[in-house]
Amino acid sequence: MLTLHGVSKSYGDRVLFADAALQVNRGDRIGLVGPNGAGKSTLFGLILGEEPADEGRIARDRGATIGFLPQESAPVADETVVEIACAISPDFVALLRQVKAWDAGHPAEAAHPEDLHDSVHERFHEQNGYLVEAKAKQILAGLGFRPGHFDRPAKELSGGWVMRAHLARLLVQEPDLLMLDEPTNHLDLESLLWFQQYLQGYPGAILVISHDREFLNELVTAVVEIRQAKLVRFTGNFDRYLQQREAADAQQLAAFKTQQKEIAHLQAFVDRFKAKASKASQAQSKLKQIERIERIEAPAADDKKVGFRFPQPIRSGQRVIWLDGVHFAYGATAVYRGIDLEVERGERIVLVGPNGAGKSTLLKLLADKLQPQRGTRGLGHNVTVGYYSQYRVDMLKPERTVLAEALDTEAKVTEQQVRTLLGSFLFSGDAVFKRVEVLSGGEKSRLALVKLLLSPPNLLLMDEPTTHLDMGSIDALVAALQQFEGTLVFISHDVHFIRSLANKVLHVADGVLTPYLGDYAFYLDKTKALSARAALTAGGAATKAPPAKAAAPANKPAPGSGAIDRDKQKQQKKLQQQVGRIEQQIELAEQTKAALQRELEDPALWTDGVRASAVQKDFADVSAVLTQLTAQWEQAAAALEALERD
Repeated sequence: MLTLHGVSKSYGDRVLFADAALQVNRGDRIGLVGPNGAGKSTLFGLILGEEPADEGRIARDRGATIGFLPQESAPVADETVVEIACAISPDFVALLRQVKAWDAGHPAEAAHPEDLHDSVHERFHEQNGYLVEAKAKQILAGLGFRPGHFDRPAKELSGGWVMRAHLARLLVQEPDLLMLDEPTNHLDLESLLWFQQYLQGYPGAILVISHDREFLNELVTAVVEIRQAKLVRFTGNFDRYLQQREAADAQQLAAFKTQQKEIAHLQAFVDRFKAKASKASQAQSKLKQIERIERIEAPAADDKKVGFRFPQPIRSGQRVIWLDGVHFAYGATAVYRGIDLEVERGERIVLVGPNGAGKSTLLKLLADKLQPQRGTRGLGHNVTVGYYSQYRVDMLKPERTVLAEALDTEAKVTEQQVRTLLGSFLFSGDAVFKRVEVLSGGEKSRLALVKLLLSPPNLLLMDEPTTHLDMGSIDALVAALQQFEGTLVFISHDVHFIRSLANKVLHVADGVLTPYLGDYAFYLDKTKALSARAALTAGGAATKAPPAKAAAPANKPAPGSGAIDRDKQKQQKKLQQQVGRIEQQIELAEQTKAALQRELEDPALWTDGVRASAVQKDFADVSAVLTQLTAQWEQAAAALEALERD
């Protein structure tokens, strides 16, 4: 379907591609990888015809269509969300507006006077208009749009939501080749899971640039790496690519060393005998032999690791931060009712759970960006707090350059060290002299991370820190946080990032915090999760996790001691409080369900299809919550009963 043959592309002395080749067939699922600046976006531009190749040819099958989603800045005018998603051809949106105007009894608002009702509808039917609109709404819903958003002007939405609408447009169009540049950047976890599943059944070919290893693992069947100005193809998903690349590098390095030894041996003969008349002809022959050797290049250096020792914060006390009986609600919507949480020094806790469960709210409560409406938040000895989501807004000075802003730190580092770190976060060359005020949102996020790493607090609270980072930058962040000697609580949907860092998992759902005293692999094992990505948004634990303090102390008191009685009383009180909280949540959920039930029984509801659909969804959601709460109550009540029997 698409063929690149002998393609070369240079910018001045910088060679991006030299005699590069690529074949994309129907049904292919290809991930395009390479370090920042290797030429991934340039390759997309060559395929799309936005810029010419210096040499070679790019051919595609006659009639084959290509759809492209850029990483940022998709255009928007006065269209509604659904009109963007339905834009399968230049004139289709205009036709859609005319049909809607006719159907609403206002033809003059959208139709030209000469357009007759039957003519408009006939052309709309010829293009399967109603099917296109229904498909667009289905895809928009999968990408996180609610029905009430479909007819909103897209320019009222954030850039991320506009990108989702354009992604929906491409999926409705179904081009033969779908080219996606970091398509998961603007998706939340549930939308990402839906999108991933949708692409697995996509009828065309896919060529995708993504920093998300888990996404590539689940989707692609081949990986093309830009390496040493060539396009090198590997079969399998991303993990399989890493294994094959490591084996290929080892093989290439062995061949390179063998060849270098052979060349050195021949050169030694030439150097020794070229001045002797009796050996001159042999020496000349050896010299020609050296010249005829087709040189094997050394494998490309692995530059993922950042050669920089990051500054470390002052040491905090063992007990870092805690919440005691905290209540929090947004208006009438209760998020937490009397939660308890304690974080100790050195813990690296990842928060997981369904969208809307309150993970970001919990992080803000810990960061003191939200105040409990009841209960208390406490900080331990010598604790300093850094909250990443807020950091870039309050700390970056718009009039400074990137380099000047990064150098404004108490850390004892050189300018060269800072520039090296900036390079790992995609600020290289003249980019370090850009003013902060002209940076994009993603660039400001990366700069804020650099500043945070150069002068870290001893308690880091981070909400989706890998957004807008490429793989090399994510590896740099992982390397920094693996060196970090403080305490970390974070939210992320990057499974690789979580696996690399988390030593404890805290599941958040329905106002209940369930700790898992192990890393992410331990959590997956305990919950019997179907996939590592799906487990991040699971609504409830498949198996029951032990309470946060279930680990036995190192020096267990002797049987019958007073310490045992006090521990039992403390555990009993905690279980009683837990049962009480769950009962309150059940009562609230039952009241909500009853109100929705009464609304569903009202005939007037069914005159508004959108509202009826929303109420049905809310009823299903609260029913599922009730099921989970009942199971949690049964577990807590059984534990309390067993404790009281002992």
